[in-house]
Amino acid sequence: MSLFDEPVELLPHDGSAKYWEWALGERSATDVLRQLIDEIDWEQRSIMLFGKEVDQPRLNSWYGDVAYTYSGITMTPRPWIPVLDELREVCESLSGARFNSVLLNFYRDGRDSMGWHADDEVELGREPVIASLSLGAIRRFRLRHNESRVVVDRDLASGSLVVMSGPCQHAWKHEVPKQKSITTPRVNLTFRWIHAELVTRR
Repeated sequence: MSLFDEPVELLPHDGSAKYWEWALGERSATDVLRQLIDEIDWEQRSIMLFGKEVDQPRLNSWYGDVAYTYSGITMTPRPWIPVLDELREVCESLSGARFNSVLLNFYRDGRDSMGWHADDEVELGREPVIASLSLGAIRRFRLRHNESRVVVDRDLASGSLVVMSGPCQHAWKHEVPKQKSITTPRVNLTFRWIHAELVTRR
């Protein structure tokens, strides 16, 4: 018997977003969540919104081999720690891709969120593979097609994995909306491969 569920394809066309409801094998999602909350160096960064500097509605951290710039923020990587190496191996095994970096987002409760965006920065390559691992509170994940505006919703279980690939990042945007009824924390890890040779082309 497999320790992992078979993935479900969330997207009807223009890319792939495969969803594993359980991706941690014999690991405890509760234990991994607590370890990440305790061991990660969390920060709250500011962004410019309509000409005003505001705090992002979540905490985050960047680990890996290469710096990363998104939304005008350059994130200097922290070195890999054992728990992140172990989770990277899980995501590489299920996705069939390799990853050299991970962005962690800490949603303290349902008031924290992530707005509509795509992981389409130049240094991610033309059709990046993004492995998104969720731990903690069940939160809604939404994908919206850029042309048709069709929206796909999925509540992401603790210990679940979404692997986005193909033209997904160019055809769809995704978000984690506010859900004020949720009072417990969630940590999300998005593993990716940064092409260092493309960073200098910015």
